Amino acid sequence: MVNAIVPARPPAPRHYAGAMSDDAPGPVAPAAPETEPTTGESPSGRAPAEGVVDLLGVLAYAELTAFSRLAADSDLAPTQPLKARLAKVAVTEFGHYEQVVTALSDLGVDPEAAMAPFIPAFDAFHERTKPSTWLEGLVKAYIGDGIATDFYTEVARYVEEPTRGVIMAALQDSGRADFVVSVVRDAIRADPRIAGRLALFGRRMVGEALTQGQQVAVERDGLASLFVGGPERGGADLAEVGRIFARITDRHSERMARLGLSA
Repeated sequence: MVNAIVPARPPAPRHYAGAMSDDAPGPVAPAAPETEPTTGESPSGRAPAEGVVDLLGVLAYAELTAFSRLAADSDLAPTQPLKARLAKVAVTEFGHYEQVVTALSDLGVDPEAAMAPFIPAFDAFHERTKPSTWLEGLVKAYIGDGIATDFYTEVARYVEEPTRGVIMAALQDSGRADFVVSVVRDAIRADPRIAGRLALFGRRMVGEALTQGQQVAVERDGLASLFVGGPERGGADLAEVGRIFARITDRHSERMARLGLSA
């Protein structure tokens, strides 16, 4: 899904902005952190925790926009087989959206209300990162959503089942990674001159994702506290936050290399 990473607000490290699939068959279920994860319900059991609702809300809208973008990109595909393959990926993303919406409804939360706070930031992000070519659209989907997937996978460590399972299922690779890598590398082999432009676009995606994440984190205290903790629950300390973002950065470099692009 590009979609925005929504980072927490630790004092020191920088933050990412969006949601997508990765080159592996799917994100690996994260090990539970030493701190107590947040449950789907508040301590009173009467309502879901605000951070959990925010996390599912942002993920739902990320999946919905991923579907919309991929469906639109499929119309730009130069051949019918490529159009069909990308349309199939888009359908899978819509299935992920429906899974998250169902989870919100099961918690007694209005899915539209949960997504609403994130719509302006997401839409602004996609407006700023409009691809100018079909290949740029593929790079955006692979790089931007890959960063988001890595971040959401890290955050999933701090929530309990069944919410964690919903998140991990929604982040499963829809077949996009191998498809994008194959198409982009074939295009570069056919015309090596395009590699520089695509690499520049991929690096731009990272900067925009950082800005996006900072904006959302400032506006959503519940989402930030889910990651960094609060009075009743500890979260990631500064050392762990640093390691998290180091892992995300390393994964971004690996994706760029897999595309045959310079990070």
